[in-house]
Order: sequence, then C-alpha cells, then structure tokens
Amino acid sequence: MGKSVSFLYKLARMANDIEKLSSGDPRKIARRAKNKYIGRKLVRKMWKFP
Repeated sequence: MGKSVSFLYKLARMANDIEKLSSGDPRKIARRAKNKYIGRKLVRKMWKFP
C-alpha cells in the first residue's frame, strides 16, 4: 500500500510540473522552480540536523 501511495504522490508532483511548463507563463514556471529548489534545500538541512 505504501509503495502505491508514494507512486501517486510522485505522479501528482510530476503532473504539476508538466502543467506549469505547458502553461507557458514564465512567472508560474519560475515560481515552481524556486519552490522546488527551496524545498530540496530545506529537506537536506533537516536530514543533517542532529
């Protein structure tokens, strides 16, 4: 069950990326890229936190 839920979350994130890219709106694309970058940086810092 956990693997299927994880797959669906990944699929939803990918669909959101595709939607933003296909919109052609540079503000939406930039905001999506910025939020992904910030999110990844935060996760890396949280995993290193003792």
